[in-house]
Amino acid sequence: MPDFNYIARDEAGQKVSGTLTAGSRGEALALLGTRELFPVEVRDASPVADGEKLRRVPAQLLATTYGQMADLLRSGVPILRTIDVLRQQTSHGALSAVLERIHHHVEQGATLAEAMARFPRVFDEMSVSMIRAGNEGGFLEEALARVAQFTEAQEDFRKRTIGAVAYPVLLSVLGTIVVVVLMVFFVPRFGNLFESLRQRGELPILTGWLLAVSALMRRWFVVALAVLVGAAWFFKRWLASEPGRYWRDRTKLRLPLVGGIFQSLAVARFCRVLGTLLKNGVPILRGLEISSDATANRVLSEAIQKATENISAGQSLAGPLAASGHFPPMVVEMISVAEEANNLEVVLLDVADSLETRTWRRLDLAVRLLEPILLTMIAGVVLLLAIALLLPVLKMSQMV
Repeated sequence: MPDFNYIARDEAGQKVSGTLTAGSRGEALALLGTRELFPVEVRDASPVADGEKLRRVPAQLLATTYGQMADLLRSGVPILRTIDVLRQQTSHGALSAVLERIHHHVEQGATLAEAMARFPRVFDEMSVSMIRAGNEGGFLEEALARVAQFTEAQEDFRKRTIGAVAYPVLLSVLGTIVVVVLMVFFVPRFGNLFESLRQRGELPILTGWLLAVSALMRRWFVVALAVLVGAAWFFKRWLASEPGRYWRDRTKLRLPLVGGIFQSLAVARFCRVLGTLLKNGVPILRGLEISSDATANRVLSEAIQKATENISAGQSLAGPLAASGHFPPMVVEMISVAEEANNLEVVLLDVADSLETRTWRRLDLAVRLLEPILLTMIAGVVLLLAIALLLPVLKMSQMV
């Protein structure tokens, strides 16, 4: 049976709100009457079913919501009331609907993290894992505040990255369109002009390749475009599967230049979550289980799970992490020393701070280098095209 949210007043005139289950809205009104409540508003509590596709909520709005939730909980506001307040104040339809469903699940006995995990398009794995850790370790307010800070930092960098690459990406798109148009409609016109050179075997190799590619593109342009679109669609669907996600996460770590950046960010998240858990008294085995999801990378998550098995057998944490080959040697060495000194939680948090600082700097530098690299690539393609067309013209002028 469906659920209904209601706002009513009791015999003393006090406002009462909540959720009840009934077969229809009429039955919900009758049920309120049996409770001696006078309904003010009764509406369906499930406009958004769990698992239904939702439009995404802006990251900045999510960061604000996490921060406000942490502030309300610190002030002693109960979790259900906190969620209800945030739902009422937001003007974003999708977030309001999701908070409404989260309120319902928490009211039915689910934890905040369990309720959020039902909406993966809104709340990412790292946020849910951090909130789960905070709930189990008794530091939910701190966990929410940390997630708010991290989400805001990510969104800030995303905007700076988009602003930095917008111009070179626009140039790349326009350059690609221009090159395709030239190859399909302009270059073939030179075929007859260079036919005499071709018959004498004097046509430059570069020009011959250019004409051959142009003829191929002209003949198969529509088919190639359809194949590319279809391949992109199937590739996107495959990436949504478990093997596809694993391949994507493994490839991200192996990419030249940026692979180390992805690795450092994932390791920093792991150290941050595990250090916070240990600091709040969560056992290391449970902490590793939770923090393995915080990496948002299945390859690293698998390595951490293997480390958990070794720790259960009495081994150290540093050994299996080093054996996986996915953790920087400096981080492994610091963890090893921290285990011997029995201050692992402090060192993990220091490692997270250090990795995040250095990684953001590397990311900023990579974005700054991207623009000249893209511009150089475009200029190189245009120059190659011009040379291929000018070489036979110069040869013909020399013959004349």
